[in-house]
Amino acid sequence: MPQLSARVLIVDDEPANVLLLEEFLADTATEVSGLTDSRQVEHVFRDFEPDIVLLDLHMPGIDGQEVLRRLSSARESLGFLPVIVLTSDTSRTARNSALLLGANDFLIKPLDRTEVVLRVRNLLRMRELFVELAAANHALEHSLENP
Repeated sequence: MPQLSARVLIVDDEPANVLLLEEFLADTATEVSGLTDSRQVEHVFRDFEPDIVLLDLHMPGIDGQEVLRRLSSARESLGFLPVIVLTSDTSRTARNSALLLGANDFLIKPLDRTEVVLRVRNLLRMRELFVELAAANHALEHSLENP
């Protein structure tokens, strides 16, 4: 599969998980950045401008649910910016609360390389289509304003 021109942000308090995901996605996206301190996520999100976020649900201090809350307005302003929640918590409550807070997908640890790559690629393709549609809409609006 060809590499996508996309930026992936991984947020997980376990360095081994970040390294594993970076390895999984090395051939999928052009830039992959890992973060183990969730307190830095807003700053890194703003500077890195990811196309997708892979987010651990249970972290010390600021957990994945709080990260979803904090990134909510930034994600809305960008249109469609997918988040995949990663966790070993198989409870329905964890899954539903993450989805309710805006997660687009949910993966259970231990992670399967093929499943991670396929889900990331699918959501990145949706993001790409969203960006293309937004650009086409902008161009159409501009042409209607300036005939």
